[in-house]
Amino acid sequence: MLLAHISDLHLDGTERATDRAVRTIAYLNSLSRQPDTVLVTGDIADHGAPEEYAQAAELLSGLSAPHVTCPGNHDDRAAYRKVLLGDTSAAAPKSPVNRLHRVGGYALLLCDSTIPGEDAGRFDDETLRWLERTLDDLGDTPALPAFHHPPAVIHHPYLDATNLTNADRLADLLAGRDNVPAILTGHAHTAGATTFAGRPLLVAPGVVSTLRLPWESGETLTDRTAPPGVAFHVLDEGGARVMTHFRVVP
Repeated sequence: MLLAHISDLHLDGTERATDRAVRTIAYLNSLSRQPDTVLVTGDIADHGAPEEYAQAAELLSGLSAPHVTCPGNHDDRAAYRKVLLGDTSAAAPKSPVNRLHRVGGYALLLCDSTIPGEDAGRFDDETLRWLERTLDDLGDTPALPAFHHPPAVIHHPYLDATNLTNADRLADLLAGRDNVPAILTGHAHTAGATTFAGRPLLVAPGVVSTLRLPWESGETLTDRTAPPGVAFHVLDEGGARVMTHFRVVP
């Protein structure tokens, strides 16, 4: 399976954010082989406004490949659910947005790691129960949890103060599960790779900007001139191994 992974579009109606998202979509559409799915790991809107999700829906509908999303700390659950997902059910609009997406013989577990009104992340009890139940139901099906906040140290003071605050509970839940080959996140605005709970943790670069690491020059938190980035995850048959390639968008 070929999975294209983007994150942190921060659409706000400005020409700059729109142009970077349009360039990223055009790049993905230009690939000689289309991904089986395009994954977007949160901060799709910058202010969580309905009009930002309307723009996101229009732009993402232009992808040649199917796409799936999960929310980030800049996203508003109610507007995200109603406008971007088209969910007008009577379900509690403020409840976590957790969804299962099957592609081929694989499962993407799209988890909500957000704390409404805060930048940091946490898996609440409802999300942890959903994740455990879904993994149990999947049996041996290779499953990739995907969410916004990295559950590991990034080595940047701002990011490390706003990542997943109860990563230990996630690690306990994943213990002994051989069908989870990797974990996919966003939030950091920088491509990254490490391990968590004994498996790869793969962090997508940002579309709207790139994080300045503490040892890089520059006075702002992010570099707004660096090109958008994309991660390509290639899963071997059966999901035994994941190979990731990071690319910048021309």
